[in-house]
Amino acid sequence: MKVYLSHGTLSFPGYFGERALAALQAHAQVVRNLTETEPRDEALAEAATGCDAIIAYRGSPGTAATFDNAPHLKAFLRCAVDISTVDVAAASRQGILVTRATPGFVDAVVELGIGFMVDLARGVSRSVQDYRAGRIPEVRPGLQLSGATLGLVGHGRIARRLAEVARAMGMRVLAHDPDGGTHTLAEVLSGPDFVICLALSTPETRHMVNAAAFAAMRRGAFFINLSRGELVDEAALEAALDSGHLAGAAMDVGAFPDQMPNPRLAARPDVIATPHIGGLTPAAAEHQAMDTVRQVAALAAGRLPEGAVNAAQATRFKPRLA
Repeated sequence: MKVYLSHGTLSFPGYFGERALAALQAHAQVVRNLTETEPRDEALAEAATGCDAIIAYRGSPGTAATFDNAPHLKAFLRCAVDISTVDVAAASRQGILVTRATPGFVDAVVELGIGFMVDLARGVSRSVQDYRAGRIPEVRPGLQLSGATLGLVGHGRIARRLAEVARAMGMRVLAHDPDGGTHTLAEVLSGPDFVICLALSTPETRHMVNAAAFAAMRRGAFFINLSRGELVDEAALEAALDSGHLAGAAMDVGAFPDQMPNPRLAARPDVIATPHIGGLTPAAAEHQAMDTVRQVAALAAGRLPEGAVNAAQATRFKPRLA
């Protein structure tokens, strides 16, 4: 089996790694992308010429332009949980199998969320900025997390794990999920000291955290986005910060390309921002890379891999699977 690995030389160390590569090479002939950037569309199909499968980093989305120009491609393995950049219908029309990885980043994202809450509550970044600018920081009382209330918008794996950790720290936790949950959205917004967005991104949840949602939050509360940028109306967030209704915000994602936070928002003194690194730890990255290795091993053995998204339409693999 021949596999094209789309991770460029800049993304490979942090998002795939040598250990996963060595394991992959035990099951397939691997064609590496030795450029700094990831090919896409027709260029991705050309780079993967003669390959049975593509393992795709997020810089190489699965588009119709790729699938329509890759007559020998049998599988497109997204090295992540999120397949929103994969045109599954286009892959299915060509009989190409699409797979996704399982989430290995839950604890990594939860830890960043706890760090954001501590920073916002105690003004850590504000003090650091003052000291680095040669100013003596203003001494202000902080908020103690023990006894504070956390509202979770979304109740998936990350939110459930974050709730466990928060409760162990003495926090009260309220959770709402667009598909159901233990509390209404109004309850989750109106009472907590911190509101963290962890909902799934769907057409229905776009801008679900909007001007009305921020107005419903308690004055002086903090907002954190650890999910996807499109869930938040950033103009409304900026207005809520400008008015002083929100005491501050933190974000690991935003509406800029590649889910990066908006640089203008990120530069505000009342905002803490990180460049979409919630799941970027060696343990989390290797978990997803090794998922794709196991998928390749299954395909090489003629078995349908775990994480298959469109097995019924994967006609290019049916003879082998039979």
